[in-house]
Amino acid sequence: MRLIIRDDAEAASSYIANYIVAKINNFIPSDSKPCFVLGLPTGSSPLGIYRALVAAHQQGKVSFRHVVTFNMDEYVGLARSHPESYYSFMHSNFFSHVDVPAANIHILNGNAVDLEAECVAYEDAIRAAGGVDLFLGGVGHDGHIAFNEPGSSLASRTRTKSLAYDTILANARFFGGDIAAVPRMALTVGVQTIMDAREVVIIATGAAKANAVQASVEGSVSHMCTLSSLQLHPCSMVVVDEDATLELRVKTVKYFKSIERVMEEPGLGPKSRVLSGSEILESPPQTPTGKSKSIELDVEEMELTPDNMASRIPLPFRSSTL
Repeated sequence: MRLIIRDDAEAASSYIANYIVAKINNFIPSDSKPCFVLGLPTGSSPLGIYRALVAAHQQGKVSFRHVVTFNMDEYVGLARSHPESYYSFMHSNFFSHVDVPAANIHILNGNAVDLEAECVAYEDAIRAAGGVDLFLGGVGHDGHIAFNEPGSSLASRTRTKSLAYDTILANARFFGGDIAAVPRMALTVGVQTIMDAREVVIIATGAAKANAVQASVEGSVSHMCTLSSLQLHPCSMVVVDEDATLELRVKTVKYFKSIERVMEEPGLGPKSRVLSGSEILESPPQTPTGKSKSIELDVEEMELTPDNMASRIPLPFRSSTL
């Protein structure tokens, strides 16, 4: 898991939007892989990302013609025309403003006659599309991703899920503060569905998400904090603002910031490049003369030991020259 820290929520959203734009623009459609497959979330966290993506499209910086989307979840029993359905949310905040073909948009149907069959068909559709290339997500206050709340199996697939009271309470703000108006059940992709994506990018901003970020980055992998499962993903990234790091150890924050400093160092040679989502240095930094240059990191500042190294170092870096 890689942790990216930005000053505020807007900067974090812009970072992710630019990352997605670059991924789509670098994608080359082929007969075997005609579209880039993008997993998408709802809620307040991704709104800044959607605004930035819409702006990029309107400025001619990106097209979504060769993008297929799969949304994470949808309420059960809420009409698609309801302003708080995730179908309405996505069209209002994103789909109506970009050029994603309607046939390429996939959102779970919470009003399907057979909800179990709907979930099975959704998994089949993801496989038929070639799998998700990048799954974007947010995180709940308790560390859940999609509607995979504490206690969800890390091997779970798309299914019907009862919502926890805390989730219902948190979502009541979208229903005029009326808890009774919030649906009690939802359809959601599973943890394993998300883990099957080639890349996973999570946004977490604000002090209210600090405990979730701490548990997922410094804690152990646990079904009680489903975001922590990304520690096991070979290409995952959590982008946060400064407020969301409030519960992290100072040395943890400094470690991840030091990684970014190394990556952004001007002396990096032409063969050094950032791999998709994991940023592994392919060759050591070069001086202007082409000679290898050593990287001096503040070991005292990082203080990595055998006891904390496994939880502190993101998987993609464990075999790198760092």
